Amino acid sequence: MKAKFITFEGSEGSGKSTQSKLLYQYLRARGFKVIYLREPGGTKISEKIRAILLDAKNDSMLSACETLLYMAARAQLAAEVIRPALRQGKIVICDRFLDSTVAYQGYGLGIDINAIKRMGNFSTQGLNPNLTIFLDLPIKEGLKYRKHGKDRIEKRSLAYHNRVRRGYLSIAGQQPRRVKIVKVQADKNLTQGNIRKIVSNFFKLS
Repeated sequence: MKAKFITFEGSEGSGKSTQSKLLYQYLRARGFKVIYLREPGGTKISEKIRAILLDAKNDSMLSACETLLYMAARAQLAAEVIRPALRQGKIVICDRFLDSTVAYQGYGLGIDINAIKRMGNFSTQGLNPNLTIFLDLPIKEGLKYRKHGKDRIEKRSLAYHNRVRRGYLSIAGQQPRRVKIVKVQADKNLTQGNIRKIVSNFFKLS
């Protein structure tokens, strides 16, 4: 299992960060060379862009501006960290990637999805995940974990977040070999167990 790119996707409160970190720790414990990243972020420049994107005070940001900022952060991360790690034969686990922009800005905000895909191809130079884990959870259940200190995206309407979830399900339906849906369980260990089964089957781990 070398030079593989695994991404995690999900709506707000789905446990994406927790589950991706647990998989990272699991693979490291098994002796694999693996790095963990988040989007937007992962580099000094990308983290600064993240701060702008998530700042709740930036409530006048245009959808086009938002989309381009996500792409800019992704371009830096792909060139500076992800591609070099893959060339070194490492496993890269990333909390969010291009599917997030398709779901949140495409299905959620109405930005042309084909345009997003073209921008994504340009910003990453054609980089695509080998495997994507989509953590599915009803929107109302996920948002109850975000009652306080919501960022600019989390503050959006329930209707918006429902569009995002439907977008993810549509992506998974279009690309079932790459995108695997994992239903979020109340017990995080059960969810992680299901994720490990998928990863083991996908990469033929014993």
